[in-house]
Amino acid sequence: MAKPTALSGFPEFLPAERFVEQQVIASLAQTFELHGFANLETRAVEPMDQLLAKGETSKEVYVLKRLQDSGDGDSGMGLHFDLTVPFARFILENSGKLDFPFRRYQIQKVWRGERPQAGRFREFTQADIDVVGRDTLGFHHDVEVARVMAEALGGLEFLPGFRIQVNNRKLIQGFYAGLGAGDPMKVMRLVDKLDKLPVAKVGELLQSDAGLSAEQAEQTLALAQISASDTSFVEAVRALGVTHELLDEGLIELAAVIEGCSSITDDRIRVVADLSIARGLDYYTGTVFETRLDGYESLGSICSGGRYDSLATDGRTTYPGVGISFGVSRALVPLIQQGVVRADRSVPSAVLVALTNDEGRTQAEAIAQQLRAGGTPTEVAPKADKFGKQIAYADKRGIPYVLFVTENGPEIKDIRSGEQFPIAPATWAPPPADLRPTIVSTASQENK
Repeated sequence: MAKPTALSGFPEFLPAERFVEQQVIASLAQTFELHGFANLETRAVEPMDQLLAKGETSKEVYVLKRLQDSGDGDSGMGLHFDLTVPFARFILENSGKLDFPFRRYQIQKVWRGERPQAGRFREFTQADIDVVGRDTLGFHHDVEVARVMAEALGGLEFLPGFRIQVNNRKLIQGFYAGLGAGDPMKVMRLVDKLDKLPVAKVGELLQSDAGLSAEQAEQTLALAQISASDTSFVEAVRALGVTHELLDEGLIELAAVIEGCSSITDDRIRVVADLSIARGLDYYTGTVFETRLDGYESLGSICSGGRYDSLATDGRTTYPGVGISFGVSRALVPLIQQGVVRADRSVPSAVLVALTNDEGRTQAEAIAQQLRAGGTPTEVAPKADKFGKQIAYADKRGIPYVLFVTENGPEIKDIRSGEQFPIAPATWAPPPADLRPTIVSTASQENK
């Protein structure tokens, strides 16, 4: 086979790196389940008409087809580019079997045909949580999903500090309407470009494209510059002198989210009101979230979402929801590539059973099986090299213990400390910290 050509945008992990990803997924799932979110896995493909319902994604969908059309109706399908579209479809198909409000988490691969760059991939893993109601959904769930995701990210100790930036679409739409903007949605989409364009350029676009006066554009940019980790943002907005009923409602809701998250924040986990956050997608109707890692702001938002009052509808019933999505690959791949996070061994094995000679393999396998029966991941040396080479083999892979079959019976050696002592393989187990690989992180060490 010829040397394969690398495909950009499709990250693959070595075993030690894959362990880190698995642990991240397990940690997220544990937190989500502690809060009562049920796990879902939906199919990888959806009908093209549903995938293209969001017009801005039409160039990003990977179309699924056979080399030769079989004529059995499998054409017109594509790989899902997020987990929201399949979730909405799932809700409609199974609404009669679900209890509402329905709380779900979903951790799956998605595919998106965008230009690969730092933190952006064509195949990647997302972790979503959503709470969906039937016809109505209490606002307290907006607070809940923010708290749950903050707790989930906080449990990933290797992550550097992060801030969840929260805004409210009612607040900014009401402000723009109170200013007299003719098209508040267009203003919102332009404000959403502030993380990509200079403030002065956005100000120009607000006048040329959205039809704002110079004073209105100045007021719009002044609003976007307001940020606070407490409810002091309310007075800062009031000081701008704009009034509108929708603005009042948005201020109350945003203040409730910030207050509701105050008990879980610390130096590393911060939830802040940031009125520059707009989220350009039209389906958001209230709370919106974006999240950035300290020191990795160039990645953009690693975790985003918000409130949508029409996740799905069958014409008779509407299913409002609120959710937030963590880009597992977006956050994890750069940290792994930069050596910020890794596993302390490349194999799950905690013990290597050494071979005195090739004839002793049967006995070594029997001892290894006793250790495995007790829950200790164990492998047998591939060949009967000198013991120094077998120890070096274990050390290279990060295996902490080597078992020797001596005249006095099995003895275990901690190759890190050099300590060696007799054991009974049927009852001995390593300390819990050595039983599985662990994540080693420069970020977590700096946070201590």
